[in-house]
Amino acid sequence: MEPTTIILAAGFAVCVYMAWNIGANDVANAMGTSVGSGALTLRRAIIVAAVFEFCGAVFFGSHVTDTIRKGVLDFGDDGFSKELSQDLMYGFMGALLAAAIWLTIATKYGLPVSTTHSIVGGVIGMGLYIQADSVNWSKVTEIVISWVASPLLGAILAFISFRIIKKVIFDHESPLERTRSIAPLLALPTFFVLGLALQFKGLKGFYKNLDAGGYINKVEWLPCDPAKYTCNTFNPFSEGAWIPLNSFLVALAIGIVASTVLWYVLKRYKFKEEGYDGVERVFIWLQIITACYVAFAHGANDVANAIGPMAAIYDIASSTTGILSPEKVDVPIWLLLIGGIGITIGVATWGYKVMDTIGSKITHITPSRGFAAEFGAATTVLIFSMPFLAVPISTTHTLVGAVVGVGLAGGAAAVDFRVFGKIAASWVASLPVAGFGSVLFFILFAGSPTNVAIVVLLSIIITVFIMLKTDNVEDETIDSVITSQPFDQFHEHAKAVQKTVECMNDAINAAAKGKDPSKFITATIESELEADIIKSKIQGEIGTGIRFAIGRDTFLHMLSRQDRIADYAQNVAEQLSFRELFDDKIARKNLMKMAAAVLETVNSYEKAVDSLKELTQSGFTKKEKDSLLECIREVNLKEHEADEIEAIAAAHVFSNGDEEPLAAIHMYRVLQRMDDVANSCEKAANAFLPSLSR
Repeated sequence: MEPTTIILAAGFAVCVYMAWNIGANDVANAMGTSVGSGALTLRRAIIVAAVFEFCGAVFFGSHVTDTIRKGVLDFGDDGFSKELSQDLMYGFMGALLAAAIWLTIATKYGLPVSTTHSIVGGVIGMGLYIQADSVNWSKVTEIVISWVASPLLGAILAFISFRIIKKVIFDHESPLERTRSIAPLLALPTFFVLGLALQFKGLKGFYKNLDAGGYINKVEWLPCDPAKYTCNTFNPFSEGAWIPLNSFLVALAIGIVASTVLWYVLKRYKFKEEGYDGVERVFIWLQIITACYVAFAHGANDVANAIGPMAAIYDIASSTTGILSPEKVDVPIWLLLIGGIGITIGVATWGYKVMDTIGSKITHITPSRGFAAEFGAATTVLIFSMPFLAVPISTTHTLVGAVVGVGLAGGAAAVDFRVFGKIAASWVASLPVAGFGSVLFFILFAGSPTNVAIVVLLSIIITVFIMLKTDNVEDETIDSVITSQPFDQFHEHAKAVQKTVECMNDAINAAAKGKDPSKFITATIESELEADIIKSKIQGEIGTGIRFAIGRDTFLHMLSRQDRIADYAQNVAEQLSFRELFDDKIARKNLMKMAAAVLETVNSYEKAVDSLKELTQSGFTKKEKDSLLECIREVNLKEHEADEIEAIAAAHVFSNGDEEPLAAIHMYRVLQRMDDVANSCEKAANAFLPSLSR
């Protein structure tokens, strides 16, 4: 086989492998918060992401790639010798392979890292090894600064965005009706930002094809000129302009149209959901739209991380002189297709791993919080992509920072900083790990096409084998990704607990009337088992890293208290199977009154659970805190009423049970266990109080 053929075959294999890693890791930028908030199921998110990533990569990918100049490497203006070009060919191959392997490792552990910074780290490493003075340290400095600047700004903007949403919508007495009027106003800046960001970030390569200068109708903000009595005037024809006026007008038009459409839809839309659920429905729409934008822009922009180095390899290997083109390297459409297909496959196979981290392990995400995070991230990307700044940043870093910012809007306890610390450490490691790896592979290649083929093949096989071999099979299934909300599951458990008490009540009534309570006792035991299963599921998922505002320990304490209600209800039902109740009409009537009082206490507790859910959905607004506090007081009142009935019932049993002492004692024990059910409701409701002090 010809050496050129071997090089190109190995290069294409590494290119596809890198594209697969881009899809597997970076797709979390677009869909992680949507999956975590429940706006999209995992499977739908994969489909949506695959479509938009592919379209962005193929139709608006970087059609012209500036391989070296203006990047992290600068070899001067004298052109490339054949020796240097050959070194660069093997160097780019090593950089691609090192970056791809690092991304595989990061994805395996669910760490969202920057694919751009990974490939840049590989390029820097091989540049230092080939020609140390070629590294453009000013660009490297910009990248390092962006590690702090982009997530910090993303966090600030996301924090502010959610606080505004909370103040304007969730604090209102009628949040759903408020949403009808406010959401169209929120859509205007949202779509304006998305329109600008799409042009500057996603379609920048397309615009460069339209205008050699990079933008259309450039506008310059001129400095003051005292001699001409002018100050800060616009000059739309200046060559040094930095504001693309047409882009602003297009983005404004998009924002106005989107705002008008949303106003029209909301005016006529009949919500099936009520209250905050209806509000979140609107934010689901907005979040999905922003997620589609991020996926499209990511595919258009970041496909170059795979095909850019490959374009240089192809240019050198296919050249008759074996020398790299001095300025630009054209990227053929088939190479864009390879990148797009690779990204799509990565999304569909391993994309869920990083989605899980972004969507659930950093903080608790709802559609409104997810929208605020994506809006904050998109705005940050736009700011750093503007022509007057043009600082390279990572969308991954920005979105992670935005998710942390949204979490902090619910209090520091809402953010798992251990997870964030691991993610930040992986960011710092990206450049040196990829750089060292690229040098290692460059040495192993030794300028031999045969060595390249062997090293590339073995590296990919060994890496994939180790990753799959060490993977936990349970964690590999797509369905294992957490898509439900903790308080939704808590509410589901409360329903199972309530059902257990209702079955207990039926058993009490049957036994008190002298009927066979067996089927109701069995139903009580089965309902308690159902509650236990739900509790175990929640505990398992909370243990994997879900984080939310009230704190994990507080949440688990609330869950344990709630489950104890069902435990005592089961114990009451089991007591009934031991022997006949005390045969006294008044005693049995009092027993049924006690059962009814206990059921009322449980029903009041269920209302408190509903109120707790509303509180968390609202972002812990004052009015919902007041509502929950009133519900807790009602539970305490109902428990006190049950205590009074229990005292009367117990007194009657002891006063009239001399002739049947064993039956009387047995009925008293049933009354005690029923009182325990009511007491456990009170304790479970009081466990909500720490959430009111946030």
